[in-house]
Amino acid sequence: MAVVSTPPTLERALPVMDNAEVLRIRNDFPVLDQVVNGHPLVYLDSGATSQNPLSVIEAEQEFYEQRNAAVHRGAHHLAVEATEVFEDARQTVADFIGAEYAETVWTSNATEGLNLLSYAFSTAGLWAAQGRGDAGLKELALKPGDEIVVTEMEHHANLIPWQELAFRTGATLRYIPVDDAGSLRMDVAAEVIGNRTRVLAFTHASNVLGTINPVTDLVGLARRAGALVVLDACQSAPHLPLDVKALDVDFAVFSGHKMLAPTGIGVLYGKQELLDILPPFLTGGSMITTVTMERAEYLPAPQRFEAGTQRISQAVALAAAANYLTETGLARIHEWEAGLGQRMVAGLESIPGIRVLGPAAGQERIGLAAFDVDGVHAHDVGQFLDSRGIAVRVGHHCAQPLHRKLGLTATTRASAYLYNTTDDVDQFLDAVAGVRAYFRA
Repeated sequence: MAVVSTPPTLERALPVMDNAEVLRIRNDFPVLDQVVNGHPLVYLDSGATSQNPLSVIEAEQEFYEQRNAAVHRGAHHLAVEATEVFEDARQTVADFIGAEYAETVWTSNATEGLNLLSYAFSTAGLWAAQGRGDAGLKELALKPGDEIVVTEMEHHANLIPWQELAFRTGATLRYIPVDDAGSLRMDVAAEVIGNRTRVLAFTHASNVLGTINPVTDLVGLARRAGALVVLDACQSAPHLPLDVKALDVDFAVFSGHKMLAPTGIGVLYGKQELLDILPPFLTGGSMITTVTMERAEYLPAPQRFEAGTQRISQAVALAAAANYLTETGLARIHEWEAGLGQRMVAGLESIPGIRVLGPAAGQERIGLAAFDVDGVHAHDVGQFLDSRGIAVRVGHHCAQPLHRKLGLTATTRASAYLYNTTDDVDQFLDAVAGVRAYFRA
């Protein structure tokens, strides 16, 4: 499975991460230096929201202190500087994922990016029917008989927009099931993705199972069918070297708050030839060329999709986060986190009454583990761990269909990042080992 391309030579020359380096990294994250319920904080909820290093916090603060102004508007000094750092940030993030500048669209989060695509695809049908826009819109317009394919492990953000697109266009939504081990049924995928498939949308890495999906194989099936590929990279962009060109996906989305950046900023990547013909999602100022009282003409991407006042400071901070991850080394981060994930799974599997979701110990996964404790509700598990200073996620993790498939309503999830040590994992495992006895399960 070709997940990513080979990282730069400089990164290959860097030493393997160890606990000593991670402890130095932790010094960059002030929020981690606190006591919760009488215990030093062990933060294992980065799959939901990561923490911010000082360089990211300072980048956003410096923008407000020195350059705060609206972008693409006005010719005064602050407006020019604000526009420069805003667009420099776009180039930095484009480089981070192997994209081109004009293929990188700012959104509020990945959810907005997926909704943007869903609505743009349905509007493409309206435009094409009225002879508006590029002739290529006919290829993007869905109709009854067409099929949209997702997977059974998708986050709701990569499921519901496609359900609604199917409703608006009359297309049919189909899905690739998962097996009991948490892997996609690729034998079924080859049957589900067929000549009626117009869109294939799937997660790079599952936020529940930790599974890393076979992107190359799935893209190959989509290309054979002539379908567009949409990649949810929320759990991969922060943790793996990501090259959207090498993966040959048509679109990809990810959120800043999962990769050391602030909330309120995300990215939609799209091949430029596709972005330039898609109808816009939000309309208004700063995304037009000409406006009359009857109609408007729109700029090419990326401004075509960026109506109104933009997320300027957040974009600057996201670029700082991308630089922090690049300097640390994404391949090194992935190797370290994968080791923590294996440590978690092996430890959880050794505790009686614990069911771990996803690949078993020794099989490839990202650095997270979701699990069920026999006889104890996930929310009680989470509160028990919090009483010991350990932060985890509880619930269905915005993946109800997957939990339903696995016979569960909720699970507990621990997710590691570059600032977690093996001691964090061991403290977590020690606490989990005491859950059932505490609740007399």
